[in-house]
Amino acid sequence: MTKPKSLLKALGPGLLFASMAIGTSHLVLSTKAGAQYGWIMVIPILLANILKYPFFEFGIRYTTVTEKSLVEGYLNLGKTYLWVYAFVTLISTFTVLAALYVVTAGLFMNLFAISSMGAGTISLCLFVFISLLLIIGKYRFLENSLKAVISILFVALLVTTALVLEKGPVPESQSYLRPEIFNEAGVLFLIGLMGWMPTAVEASGWVSLWGMENLKTMKEKPTLKLALQEFNVGYFLTALLAVFFLIIGWMTLYGTGTELSGSAVVFADQVVNLFTTHIGNWAYLFIAVAAFATMFSTCMTAHDAISRVSLDVLEKLFPEKESLKSKNAFAIMVLCMALVNWAVITLFGANMGHLVALATFVSFVLAPLLGWMNLKTVMGKDIPKPYKPKIGLQVLTYSGIVFLSLFALYYCWMLLM
Repeated sequence: MTKPKSLLKALGPGLLFASMAIGTSHLVLSTKAGAQYGWIMVIPILLANILKYPFFEFGIRYTTVTEKSLVEGYLNLGKTYLWVYAFVTLISTFTVLAALYVVTAGLFMNLFAISSMGAGTISLCLFVFISLLLIIGKYRFLENSLKAVISILFVALLVTTALVLEKGPVPESQSYLRPEIFNEAGVLFLIGLMGWMPTAVEASGWVSLWGMENLKTMKEKPTLKLALQEFNVGYFLTALLAVFFLIIGWMTLYGTGTELSGSAVVFADQVVNLFTTHIGNWAYLFIAVAAFATMFSTCMTAHDAISRVSLDVLEKLFPEKESLKSKNAFAIMVLCMALVNWAVITLFGANMGHLVALATFVSFVLAPLLGWMNLKTVMGKDIPKPYKPKIGLQVLTYSGIVFLSLFALYYCWMLLM
């Protein structure tokens, strides 16, 4: 059995995964699931976390065994596979960070009653602040700071959930009509919830690169067992906090007939205000800190991950470019990501919904292919037989691929209707 001290030292990629995944999929989608449909939505949340687990686990498995990134694994399969992943990464580059920073900026303004500056200005301040943290502190600072942020987030959410459970559910309105889960609106919501829970499949490449950085900072290379245990801690925490957010939405909003906003920022504000009405104004701090810590940590980890994976993809596609291998390349990429996404916010702010819809479409449609690529990579010649996934994990992987394929096909069919 692994000693807790050894596991604590190895904490890194799993922790960063949890921090990155616990964003809008949790704060908005999980809470809204409980608010609209009640406790029954715990089933799709847990199902999505279980069926997608192998795709992310393979990122850690491949990197720990080979000391190579999953991106390099795609290249070893053939350059076509790498170009597929490069295409998904390109779409993420122009959409994911912009959307996350806008939500975080708006949430910050709402929670702390800031009206003197616009969301664009707050976003720019966040881009500058987080970019400096990533460039100066690098991976080790990111890892250490997120241990504190995740601890604060977990305690705040645990207290919030306990208070909600102690208080009990809000009285159900007599005029309230329970929404159908299996009509068009309900199924589309399920697709969004399970598609982004715990996060998009392409994040497996991000986990792999964090694993690479973690290996560089450790005096001794961790065993595969230890690396997977560390990742499992982070993954379990991700699923647990999704359930916490579901409970908060269920207990404070379900049955009230409250019209829920389609805007992530406004909805988060609704949750905070309704929670304090239900529990008391003294509890505002817990949910406010939890909400902002959720989005801030997601911005920081996603910014780091997309910068790393973009750089790694470019290095593998264009190995002759020496500038991509310089020690300043990461800092330059972090700044490029900040500038590009701030430009997207400034120029396409009114059309951000269309850009996010494009990213959602690409992510959903290509998710089964990326999942299969991950399986093909860990089953390849790079991994010695004792370290390949066992038959149970392979079966779970194929189940996840079928699950994602059906979701993608249905999603495409709904868009064409």
